[in-house]
Amino acid sequence: MKNLLFSEYTLGSMTLRNRIVMAPMTRSRAINNQPNSLMAEYYAQRADAGLLITEGTSPSPNGLGYSRIPGLYTAEQAAGWRLVTNAVHAKGGHIFVQLMHTGRVSHPLNQPSAAKVLAPSAIGLTGITWTDQEQLQPYPVPAAMTYADIQETIAEYVQSARLAVDAGFDGVELHGANGYLIEQFINPSANQRNDQYGGSAENRIRFAVEIAQQTAAAIGADRVGFRVSPYGAANDMHPYDTLEATYALLAEKLNAIGIVYIHVVDHSAMGAPAVSASVKDVIREKFTRTFILSGGYDAQKAEEDLQDKKGDIVAFGRAFISNPNLVEKFAKGLALTPPDKTTFYTPGVKGYTDYM
Repeated sequence: MKNLLFSEYTLGSMTLRNRIVMAPMTRSRAINNQPNSLMAEYYAQRADAGLLITEGTSPSPNGLGYSRIPGLYTAEQAAGWRLVTNAVHAKGGHIFVQLMHTGRVSHPLNQPSAAKVLAPSAIGLTGITWTDQEQLQPYPVPAAMTYADIQETIAEYVQSARLAVDAGFDGVELHGANGYLIEQFINPSANQRNDQYGGSAENRIRFAVEIAQQTAAAIGADRVGFRVSPYGAANDMHPYDTLEATYALLAEKLNAIGIVYIHVVDHSAMGAPAVSASVKDVIREKFTRTFILSGGYDAQKAEEDLQDKKGDIVAFGRAFISNPNLVEKFAKGLALTPPDKTTFYTPGVKGYTDYM
């Protein structure tokens, strides 16, 4: 039987050297939200993966939710990201940037002074968040987005995608998961609007679909992916009766647009609610292009699910943090180095580029 995990795979116009994807992971090394040479070194160290997906990157000042996350809405930021893409491509790798607008998962201290914390509805997030200036702070109640806010935000995604191509990225992943802005529109626990962006499943997915449509029109559908997390509980997301029908409709709409992949998050290995096999099956049925699996995989389980045709390529997250040579270790059956969780989000080299 042919080993699939280490076989080439055609994704859009690219040929990936293997079916191993580095999942997007926030690492908080972008001082002043500016991509830099340290980040270029980090991604280049991991370029043996078939595809790298960057940490969540804001398409707008309004979308900056955490300390030291990168942006991609200025020429300076695009130039910083060019350091990253050049370093990855020099090693024969491919890299997509994940565009992540955090919506209500933010705090004014983590944004520029003129930015706003926005969401579909004025429903605050429970809990607290880190700010470098005043440490842990409660989440504010966001401003409910006007129709004009929605159109402006969609345009920001599109412009960010254009900048991504200018910066040398092979494509963009639209982050519709983990309770950030796009999922806030999808999930009725965060979206209580009564206009064309709220209420029915078709209305609640409209924001996501319009972003995907316009981004695909701007840079090409084969450069656009989309990440979802049905049944995810991150950032006050809650299950609802029509969840599977909603994601079936979303997958159908994204398939019609022609985007290159859907990436399904399953964090049940880390204690989150399990993602039902039925919702994965319906997304796979409705979306006929590349399906990226993720969540708690090791090499053996990834190979089994590829052989069983549950997905086409597989994303690995935390293992890549402390094993920059993860592909080689998988291939040789070597033991993995455990990550230092205390340095996941701290600035600097330690726990970032110093793993061997």
